[in-house]
Amino acid sequence: MAQQARTEFSSALQAISRERGLDPEIVLDTIRQAILAAFRRDARERGEDAEETLLEAKIDSTSGEAHILTWEEGQEDKKQDITPPGFGRIAAQTAKQVILQKIREAEKDAIMSQFEGRIGSLVSGVVLRFDGANVRVDVGRTEGIMPSGERIPTERLNISQRLTFLLKEIRDSERGRDVILSRSDSDLVKKLFAREVPEISSGAVEIKLIAREPGQRTKIAVFSSQSGIDPVGSCVGQKGVRVQAVINELNGEKIDVIPYTENISELIASALAPAENISVELNEKERQAKVIVPEDQLSLAIGREGGNVRLAAQLTNWRIEIEGKPGEKVKNEEVEVKPNENEIVQDKGIEEEIPKEKN
Repeated sequence: MAQQARTEFSSALQAISRERGLDPEIVLDTIRQAILAAFRRDARERGEDAEETLLEAKIDSTSGEAHILTWEEGQEDKKQDITPPGFGRIAAQTAKQVILQKIREAEKDAIMSQFEGRIGSLVSGVVLRFDGANVRVDVGRTEGIMPSGERIPTERLNISQRLTFLLKEIRDSERGRDVILSRSDSDLVKKLFAREVPEISSGAVEIKLIAREPGQRTKIAVFSSQSGIDPVGSCVGQKGVRVQAVINELNGEKIDVIPYTENISELIASALAPAENISVELNEKERQAKVIVPEDQLSLAIGREGGNVRLAAQLTNWRIEIEGKPGEKVKNEEVEVKPNENEIVQDKGIEEEIPKEKN
């Protein structure tokens, strides 16, 4: 029986040290501290005061047998065994608890290390519960958190719903380290396209620019340096199957895929899609573009609440001013949007008969 006990303790100690990457002496020292705490607690229950007494816990690393030692009065080099009868059972239980706790801590550290290596990638998760405005998500070996600021504002979530998230970061908190997830980050759209479009994942097609209003619309400008590859066609896919897969993952968020070009006039005109037949005049000094749009394309260029032109300005990083085409019903139509600003668009003199935005 003694040999079995020695084997069980030493095997457990070696196993946790080897498998979890822990120093055996660190584990033993933790057990010593826990055993001393258990001894003092046991002494208090017996009505004894051991708080100020200098104590030392001694553990046999082979058998796991524990003893409590103290220094004899006036003899600093001589120790006395004061292990109370029956304390071995308490010590054994304490050691077991410490080893289990160390295993849990080591496993959590290993999990966090694994997720740290996946920051910026996609993870699949199931909605577990709502923690105020935050969302708790089961991502496999641990729980992730999607803070309110990382949610898509228009998206309604349900318990047990499976979604794809961007693993944004590992953040320190009062409760330890948290896996932070996002559904609103623009990188989520990039990673979704990389998943659906082999040409992007291989590097043959590159997403040069992206602008997103989560839940509403995303615009991406794509480019390929390889001859024979159509970057827009690659992202859209046959009959739109690839871009539709991304749209479905984002619950219907509209996505415009345009060709990237260093010709700013062409880039701005493409960025204002789905509007067509656009002419662009550039003011290089002010980095401002004046866009002339036909009457029947004006509402498309502006978008609902200015969303389309605002995203175009963010995508190109140019100020955009839109006017109706001279000589047509709509005259002196102006919309000015600053790049990278989430301001409501001010429009001047829009007549009621302008057609509504087309989807």
